[in-house]
Amino acid sequence: MAEASLLDRSRTVAGPGYNRWLIPPAALAIHLAIGQAYAFSVFKKPLGALISGDPSAPAAADWTPTQLGVIFSIAIVLLGLSAAIFGKWLERVGPRKAMMASALCFGGGFFIAALGVHLHNLWIVYFGYGVVGGIGLGIGYISPVSTLIKWFPDRRGVATGMAIMGFGGGAMIASPLSVALMDHFKSTGTGPMGVAATFLTLGIIYLLFMQFGVWTIRVPADDWVPENYVPNPQHSALITSGNVSADNALKTPQFWLLWVVLLTNVTAGIGVLETASPLVQESFSDAAMGVGRGVTAAAAAGFVGLLSLFNLLGRFFWSSASDKMGRKTTYAIYFGLGILLYALIPTLGRNLQLALYVGAACVIISMYGGSFSTAPAYLSDLFGKYQVGAIHGRLLTAWSTAGVLGPLIVNFLHESRKAQGFTGAAAYQTVFYTMAGLLVVGLLANLAVTAVNEKYNEKGPVDAEPGGH
Repeated sequence: MAEASLLDRSRTVAGPGYNRWLIPPAALAIHLAIGQAYAFSVFKKPLGALISGDPSAPAAADWTPTQLGVIFSIAIVLLGLSAAIFGKWLERVGPRKAMMASALCFGGGFFIAALGVHLHNLWIVYFGYGVVGGIGLGIGYISPVSTLIKWFPDRRGVATGMAIMGFGGGAMIASPLSVALMDHFKSTGTGPMGVAATFLTLGIIYLLFMQFGVWTIRVPADDWVPENYVPNPQHSALITSGNVSADNALKTPQFWLLWVVLLTNVTAGIGVLETASPLVQESFSDAAMGVGRGVTAAAAAGFVGLLSLFNLLGRFFWSSASDKMGRKTTYAIYFGLGILLYALIPTLGRNLQLALYVGAACVIISMYGGSFSTAPAYLSDLFGKYQVGAIHGRLLTAWSTAGVLGPLIVNFLHESRKAQGFTGAAAYQTVFYTMAGLLVVGLLANLAVTAVNEKYNEKGPVDAEPGGH
């Protein structure tokens, strides 16, 4: 079929003289779109008031916050699972076909969820945004990664940082856009709370926006290298000249050490993100600071926005820095500095040092974002570029695990402290000390990473993309 052939990898091989700096914008288009997932919380109150029409006075038939929280959890779990399952398929068919599949699933997830809202059937919403949309998230997240690494072997951190920071920044666009659309549709009487119409509109917008990435992505010829490219000798001990397949990567201790590295860093970071607003309000309340001086809900929202900004900036800053420092050193900073800051935060809260508290949290979240964008380059260093997209997809199951584990740990420890009579910053003390302990585990795992044994390398020459010609 002529139309299908346009999506084939063979139709995306760049010719001589192609400007590789056109690739990051294509990748960014995909990540800015799927980064909407981080803004899903703006729908929670409207979705919980579809029957009553009043978020402050929900009806008995309205969906509860706990039921609605499952939607995001399903999406993140499916992100990791689909990235792991479809990684090798992506490497075989190339990024254009994978990006198109992502766009259809992500946009289609909104359409199905809109039907669920219209029918007030939560299971349809779970299936639409959670399952179908989550599959779109996973395929979209990994689809540009191996292509970027092939185009930028000399700047792997910069390239992946530019794309993956889009996932952190997508919420900064999606959040005000979603609120504005819901307000518009609610004012025109288009369905309860304007949610269904907003879902439909977002599905169309993202489906079309992602087409820019689909049709502008290119892969380099198999023998292409940047002009005057010389590997950085400062941190080349871990950088392999061989290529390890995705299946063989699972047999190496290095893969599982990096799995623990990502799991611990993300679990700790999600613990802060998931509870950021109540955390800062309770730690710096009027009772602690004095009447009229505590952190208000509006100020807490500003704190959450600031964390989102540092999440975005950290993805680019730290991954770019890793090109100079080396990936292992960069992760050692994440963990070493993170341990100090997590252990310090309870003291800052107890002493009511708000500015230092906010600053420490921002640095922590910048390193949380940096861990995502540095991971693909770390994998490429260790395993080569042959199936790095598929290996990255399998590594992201650590994110799925952390997405469940982080909030569970935080909520359990916080509720336990409150049950013991602790309030304010003291109620979160064990949360931060536990997260610091998790980072110690991650630090030890990172220190144990060594070069991959050559016995795992593919024998003989391999295509840059399996199945490519």
